[in-house]
Amino acid sequence: MNTQKIEIRYSELAEGNCCLSCGSAIEYSKAKPGEVCVDLGSGRGTDVIRLAQEVGEYGLAIGIDVSGGMLKKAEKNAAKLGVTNAEFRKSELEDIKVDSSTVDLIISNCTINHAKDKFKVWSEVERILKNSGRFVVSDIYSTIEVPEEYRNDPQAVAECWAGATTKDDYLETLQKVGFVDIEIIEESKPYPKGQIEVVSFTIAGRKKCCG
Repeated sequence: MNTQKIEIRYSELAEGNCCLSCGSAIEYSKAKPGEVCVDLGSGRGTDVIRLAQEVGEYGLAIGIDVSGGMLKKAEKNAAKLGVTNAEFRKSELEDIKVDSSTVDLIISNCTINHAKDKFKVWSEVERILKNSGRFVVSDIYSTIEVPEEYRNDPQAVAECWAGATTKDDYLETLQKVGFVDIEIIEESKPYPKGQIEVVSFTIAGRKKCCG
């Protein structure tokens, strides 16, 4: 599914009541006062607002999303709560609109699997993190390669597994980019989707300390 179709779909969902998240990355993120945090695929901004509250007035929380509808909804939600240290930016994950080496913490819930070039996304994560900056990401991996027939299937995309890679491929990408202290925090049992099985998991890691 191309970016335009994804944007249209999630903009339509922005005013709905469905839950678009598949994980609980923020529960393990441990944002600290004064930190700069980024949520990739920030949706309605719920986690960004929580991060903004955790980092306090001297910190900053940035939401990244491709959907204009979601971003507008997120801005309204932040304004209603009087949250002033949150920003929302429209951006592709392969080209994140954040300056290099400026972020302490990145979280994401079931978003990176949508990207076609996951190596590029993770390279962008590494780029914007400060030395020793960390990520906590909830996502989905497949137990075998996802059949091509599901790659553009609207239901599979909506359920966040159409673009899933295998666990080995996922971990290999993180290692190639250069992350260290990679840890799987939680991992579900495999469950069926279409003709395959997938697994929900939360993974954490850090950027190397000095290049």
